[in-house]
Amino acid sequence: MPAEDFVSPDLIRARFSAAMSLMYKQEVPLYGTLLALVSEVNRQVMAMRPEVAEALRWTGEVERLDQERHGAIRVGTAAELATIGRLFAVMGMQPVGYYDLSSAGVPVHSTAFRPVHEQALHISPFRVFTSLLRLELIDDPDLRELARSILDKRQIFTPRALQLIEQSEQEGGLNDADAQAFVDEALHTFRWHHEATVTAQEYQQLHDQHRLIADVVAFKGPHINHLTPRTLDIDAIQLGMPAHGIPPKAVIEGPPTRRHPILLRQTSFKALQESIAFRDTQGSHTARFGEIEQRGAALTPKGRLLYDQLLDATRDVLGGVPAESNADRYMSLLAETFRAFPDDLRQMREQGLAYFRYFPTEKGLAAKEQPETLEGLIEAGHVHFEALVYEDFLPVSAAGIFQSNLGDDGQAEYGSNANREAFEQALGMVVQDELALYAESEKRSIEACIIALNRLEQ
Repeated sequence: MPAEDFVSPDLIRARFSAAMSLMYKQEVPLYGTLLALVSEVNRQVMAMRPEVAEALRWTGEVERLDQERHGAIRVGTAAELATIGRLFAVMGMQPVGYYDLSSAGVPVHSTAFRPVHEQALHISPFRVFTSLLRLELIDDPDLRELARSILDKRQIFTPRALQLIEQSEQEGGLNDADAQAFVDEALHTFRWHHEATVTAQEYQQLHDQHRLIADVVAFKGPHINHLTPRTLDIDAIQLGMPAHGIPPKAVIEGPPTRRHPILLRQTSFKALQESIAFRDTQGSHTARFGEIEQRGAALTPKGRLLYDQLLDATRDVLGGVPAESNADRYMSLLAETFRAFPDDLRQMREQGLAYFRYFPTEKGLAAKEQPETLEGLIEAGHVHFEALVYEDFLPVSAAGIFQSNLGDDGQAEYGSNANREAFEQALGMVVQDELALYAESEKRSIEACIIALNRLEQ
């Protein structure tokens, strides 16, 4: 089949993202309420803070703001992870970053499947944080073997989905009809199932080891456990959730409130208790929740080091993990500590703390002579810069979201068990370095500026 007959992976991803959102709204009506709240807050911010709206127009973020979503799933075996990677590849999504959550008491390690080029992100920024259960961290050998045997019996992909994945790999793409069939079939992997694959006793054994283990092992597939819209003001969302019947978690994860946000801030509503049918009786399970994110500047290695130092210092002073009992003190300490991180884009750029995108200005494009350096172009007003948006995740924040929805008794001690090599072996490919991707994107924007400003008059 000619390549021009194929639907682009970016458009398949956009279709899948829209279909996933519709499915999740039907499964979790509170998610629809959350989307409405986020949309209203975003409109208010754009109206009241014109500098935010202007920055979004420069970067093109304004067009994709209502598309911003990430999902999260948890798979149980290496084979499931490898196939989910192939499924996401059909949609132009590649594994970026390695996250070890075991040190925070969650027995998984993870990556984020997402588009990696700024043009692909502009079309559809959909990403899925994907975690692999670490059976080797289950300390009871009998329970570990029970979990393994249960997972080995399930098939989380439909036969047609597997066929279309293979077809796309062999032919180089999918035509329109096959692309739509792929979206429809792939959705089945992420659906919620009210029927468990285990008895009530087996579920309880898994649950007692760790709630997340029960969530991964006891069901037919890796149901999407949250979808996440992007807000421009997460503090307003946190305050507004209770009035809409949405109980928020106690603490916003990530950096504090800033004029120029950095990295990623996240909050969520608590996991729903849902009725399920075990193989021998009726019961309930809590897993799915609603999450909201506010994305800021992608930080350089220097910026990440400063961020990590300030976050660690805050938690050291707090003397424990942020929770409902110490939420106010934690947020106050966080704001105080992070005064050491410049809240000014020019300073962040000059100090090499963040990555940026560069744009030729109308003045620059009209000028007959150009300064020879990037700094000169910026000072002359020929080039404008905005922070590159952080497209990835923070291990501490991800663990905090997981734990807040598992309950206080969901805590466990696993120590630090990072094993990127084992994860990549299970996945069947190497995960990409997110910092290298940001550096490449920044470099491309500078090169595009230089070309645009030095183009000869015709």
